Amino acid sequence: MGSLEPFKIDLKGLEEGDTKLVFHLDDSYFETIDAPEVQRGELRTDLSIHRVGDFFELDFHTVGTIQVPCDLCLEDMAQSIDTRNKLVVKFGEDYIEDDDLVTVPGNEGVVDVSWFIYEFVELAIPFKHAHESGECDPAMLQLLKAHSATEGAHGDNAEDNMDPRWAGLEKIKTTIKE
Repeated sequence: MGSLEPFKIDLKGLEEGDTKLVFHLDDSYFETIDAPEVQRGELRTDLSIHRVGDFFELDFHTVGTIQVPCDLCLEDMAQSIDTRNKLVVKFGEDYIEDDDLVTVPGNEGVVDVSWFIYEFVELAIPFKHAHESGECDPAMLQLLKAHSATEGAHGDNAEDNMDPRWAGLEKIKTTIKE
């Protein structure tokens, strides 16, 4: 299991102006962070920090691929990620997260960006993720076809096999098309 220590940035130790950091995210990162949605991937995050006094503007650019289950066949598939995000951090009394503004205690002056990076990656995943046509597991597609609302064990006639609760909706759909 990896360490999240490199993701803890000592803001008090940064000079005024710009600082650049690079993080490589691999399977051990996702395991260490105990990521709920993504468990595997190869990503690179370039972080640019611009300091002005006690305010820090963090610009994240994360590029790479993650492994997510295909919505159709449930086999893992590579999903490209390319996301840019901003976060503003300032010193204060207590740790507070408020949208894109994070306040860290001034006496500590450390911000952990490991979870922020994960959240940015998770938000960049498209709502629907499926293999390209022809790349899904054929056995699973056959199983799905056999259990779909328009197919069944009684033959290929969709009308005969359709769940009667859907028949009314099918009539409306046909009427709208005409």
